[in-house]
Amino acid sequence: MSSGLIFAATGVVLFAMGVAGVLLLAHLLRRILAFNLMGSGAFLVLVGLAQRNNIADPLPQAMVLTGIVVAVAATALALALLRRLQALTGQMVLPAADKDV
Repeated sequence: MSSGLIFAATGVVLFAMGVAGVLLLAHLLRRILAFNLMGSGAFLVLVGLAQRNNIADPLPQAMVLTGIVVAVAATALALALLRRLQALTGQMVLPAADKDV
């Protein structure tokens, strides 16, 4: 088993853990962290599968680097929105939707 496949398999496990966290957790900070775990798993799969004959392909590496920058910006925005929600409601969970609409 090559190192690229080990990286890809680890990425799949991280992605699955992130999906489970996003679906099962109600606390929004934990959901944000689980979403970041999903992104890390996807990046690891891209890097792991981008190797040909133990030579790294630069295009997927550039895509992952760009993705990391976008993920940091999206995480900062999500944390700012979460902080605003917590300041308005005092909670870190989404309020229940009204069924009277």
